[in-house]
Amino acid sequence: MPTPSASGCCEQELKEHCDLSTDTLRHNERKGPLQAGRSANGYREYAPQSQDRIRLVRNALSVGFTLDELGRLLKIREEGGAPCRKVRALAGAKLKDLEEQPRGLSALRDELRMMLGQWDAKLVATRKAGARLLDGDRGAAVVRPSELTGNSRARKGIISVVFASLALLRIALEGVA
Repeated sequence: MPTPSASGCCEQELKEHCDLSTDTLRHNERKGPLQAGRSANGYREYAPQSQDRIRLVRNALSVGFTLDELGRLLKIREEGGAPCRKVRALAGAKLKDLEEQPRGLSALRDELRMMLGQWDAKLVATRKAGARLLDGDRGAAVVRPSELTGNSRARKGIISVVFASLALLRIALEGVA
């Protein structure tokens, strides 16, 4: 742990200058990006460049780095190494993850739509009784057209087509996953 110089600042000053809570400062210390020494009276004392370090942490967090990652990278730098290639590789992996998120969200959206359609059918079928929507597979309580109340043949035919389409969509989604 570095020994702060006489021009370092105490915890209260750093909190005020950087608009951080004590908990946030100490969390940053535990995770590694920020280090504090101790003054003669035992209080935390931060190096003069701590404000710059906090700015670096905020910028890195805003683009997806974690405090654990920053702690490891900054430790390499403090030991005289140059973690630039590691930083670049991590940032590249984060970009790849971001680019894959829309596909995962689309699949989740489609499954949620399907589930809501099944739930709507279940609610129509059960009317006043409890539908127990969350008891089915992945929360989707499957309803067969024969379970529906009402005499309309056309309605049952349409519902049969909807259920067949939903079943095919579910099979397709499971094949993708």
